[in-house]
Amino acid sequence: MAFSTTSEDGDVLSEINITPLVDVMLVLVVALIVTAPLLNNAIKLNLPKTVATQPPDARKPVSVSVDARGLVYVDREPISLPALENKLQLLRAAQPDVSVHLSSDEAVNYGSVAKVMALIEHAGITRVAVLTSPQ
Repeated sequence: MAFSTTSEDGDVLSEINITPLVDVMLVLVVALIVTAPLLNNAIKLNLPKTVATQPPDARKPVSVSVDARGLVYVDREPISLPALENKLQLLRAAQPDVSVHLSSDEAVNYGSVAKVMALIEHAGITRVAVLTSPQ
C-alpha cells in the first residue's frame, strides 16, 4: 500500500485528517470525567464523638404597639406609659441585648409614638425596629 504526497496535478497535499485525533481526545475526556468523582483527596481523620446539643434560643423581640386610640401594648397586653418604662427596664435587666419591635396605627399622631420611642431610649434599649406594612 503506497501513499502519495502529491495530487494528480502535481501539487503537494498539506491536509492532515484530524478526525482520529478528535476521537482520541474525546475518549480521554470521557475517561477523565468518569474517574474524577472516584478520586478522594480527603485527609483521613478520626473525629471525636460528642452528644448533639440544641442551639441557643433566638431571643424573641419585645413587641410594643400603639393603637388608633393611643393605648400602648407590650406583647399584646395593655400597659400605661409610666409602667412601660419600668417594664422595659426590667426586660433590659434580664436580657441586655433585648430588641424592641415598635408598631403603631397610621391614625396615631406622631407625638404618641415619639413618647413611646423616648421611653424605649430612656430604658436603655438601643435595638429598636419600627414596623410598617408593605404597600
